[in-house]
Amino acid sequence: MRTGIVHIGAEELNYEIRNIVRVADKLQELGVPVYLENIGDPVAKGEKIPDWMKKIVSRLVMEDDSYGYCPTQGLLETREFLVSMNNGNGHCRITPDDIIFFNGLGDAITKTYGFLRRTARVITPSPTYTTHSACEAAHAGLPPVSYPLDPHNHWFPDVHELRRRVKYNPAVAGILLINPDNPTGAVYPEDLLREIVDIASEFDLFIIADEIYQNLVFNGQKTEPLAAVIGEVPAISMKGISKELPWPGSRCGWIEVYNAQRKPQFETYIKSILNAKMVEVCSTTLPQKAFPHILQHPEYPGYLEKRRLRYERFSQIAYDRLKDIPGVLANRTNGALYMSVTFEDGLLNHRQTLPISNPSVAELVETLTSDSQIHPDKRFVYYLLAATGICLVPLTSFNTNLQGFRVTLLEPNEERFHTMIDTLGKGIDDYIKSEESQSE
Repeated sequence: MRTGIVHIGAEELNYEIRNIVRVADKLQELGVPVYLENIGDPVAKGEKIPDWMKKIVSRLVMEDDSYGYCPTQGLLETREFLVSMNNGNGHCRITPDDIIFFNGLGDAITKTYGFLRRTARVITPSPTYTTHSACEAAHAGLPPVSYPLDPHNHWFPDVHELRRRVKYNPAVAGILLINPDNPTGAVYPEDLLREIVDIASEFDLFIIADEIYQNLVFNGQKTEPLAAVIGEVPAISMKGISKELPWPGSRCGWIEVYNAQRKPQFETYIKSILNAKMVEVCSTTLPQKAFPHILQHPEYPGYLEKRRLRYERFSQIAYDRLKDIPGVLANRTNGALYMSVTFEDGLLNHRQTLPISNPSVAELVETLTSDSQIHPDKRFVYYLLAATGICLVPLTSFNTNLQGFRVTLLEPNEERFHTMIDTLGKGIDDYIKSEESQSE
């Protein structure tokens, strides 16, 4: 074309969580029954929305103002409700003006990184949720800047390494943390959060905290919201209803801004995000109206606790089955909806396979894995999908060099979950050992 039209960060926008569905769809066309474990959608996995919740939404649907625009920052009564939930217990105090609603956290993430100065970087965890790392890298037109999570230490951040990378990279303006974490399922204790806040304070940074899984913590673990530990450091907390209620199709998320007035540059930055949202007018009205009614319903606490207990039980089932496989490192999930598993360095290679009875399926997988540059864990995921129908996400797609995969805990049927995890465990065993059988 006469002039270049491709954004400098276009190559950084890759979302393997959904890309792999294209492969799954092709395999289904070839007769492979697929078990989707790639995406964190509780409803798609069969989560039943209770009637009392549907009745709240149904009633609001009958109100004319549910169909109109709302204020750009969100409905005032909903923002006031969120303020009442936040303030107190030593939390950083906010007002309704410190809250901005978005069409899901994807919208919030895109704008939060997109309106940073291009030379200002946010250091992200590794591994990390793809939307964060991809959007941060795209805004800069450079690969992500990251700090490691340690699979040998409950997937906690290596705080000393984080501090070192912040110290020696003056372009870093902010730190991202995800708590509870996606993709690892780690839950950060309060003292760890305070260490990260201390680093931000020392180097005059701001913090972005993705806390969408804040109320999905189990196995006796404890954490604190960022508002409880942030002190005077400027920060953004990202929250939403897609996982907790769950209502992913609502596309309803928001940010809570802490201490904006303490740093003029940060305050201007937040205003730019709000102005960008103002250009769009507002976010969807109906879920904002419904959210406070749902959380205040007398059946909601018990409903949420029942879901937490199921994830807790399934986290133990998955951990017990996978932890003793030679060459595999599995950490028990303590929050969120996922489990990340890693392989020992060098365990995977390009000679391992799984038996595939359908010739057309085998041909497709051989084509997909023929590139010698394909990550070994992605190759494993393709073979597992073709041989067993289990659709995982390779860990390397989460901005890390660690070889492994992410699996969800979302299957509502315990017997079916047991079967899937057993099949997964056997698939790992067979894939690792396949090279030995070929050489005999």
